[in-house]
Amino acid sequence: MRVVFVGPPGAGKGTQSKLLVDYLAIPHLSTGELLREVIRSGTAVGRTVGPIMAEGKLVPDELVLGVFRERLGRGDCGEGCLLDGVPRTIRQAEAIDEIFAERGEAVDIAIELSVPDAELVRRLNGRGNEPESPRPDDRPEKIPLRLKVYQDQTKPLVDYYQKHGVLRKIDGIGTTEEVFGRIQGAIEAMRSQAGRVTR
Repeated sequence: MRVVFVGPPGAGKGTQSKLLVDYLAIPHLSTGELLREVIRSGTAVGRTVGPIMAEGKLVPDELVLGVFRERLGRGDCGEGCLLDGVPRTIRQAEAIDEIFAERGEAVDIAIELSVPDAELVRRLNGRGNEPESPRPDDRPEKIPLRLKVYQDQTKPLVDYYQKHGVLRKIDGIGTTEEVFGRIQGAIEAMRSQAGRVTR
């Protein structure tokens, strides 16, 4: 199963992704982690990406898609994968659909984690104030820009996947277990629906 997570910074995508990849036994393709890996590598791409991420801005599509295509080609995604942090724009979504189509595959479900703005700010403020090496883009002064970037460039993905019939909106408020239970329910409902279609 190929799963896309859609949601603003602080919605809990990282936490829920870890649970979901174990549940589905598929690789977790976290673009944020892949980009940070590139930054740590010290390559030319990493030196380009580093300052962009530090400012809380979106990394250009060609760089993100290049990282994604390379990771997808490593051979462990035959049974599916979970995309976390990509796509973030309609152009990326269309390009990823094309990459999957080349492999005879498609996105099976897009999960939108829905969390009110006030709660997102509270979570991100808490994360940015952690003493153990907080990520540069979690600093409090970067939060308004990150949320604005999401609203302007990423939120349209909700409509994109809604039109494709694969979007499932999940309430992101509650305990980790409660939110994951809602995600499991959406996954199993999608599997059941797919089974009825193929029979």
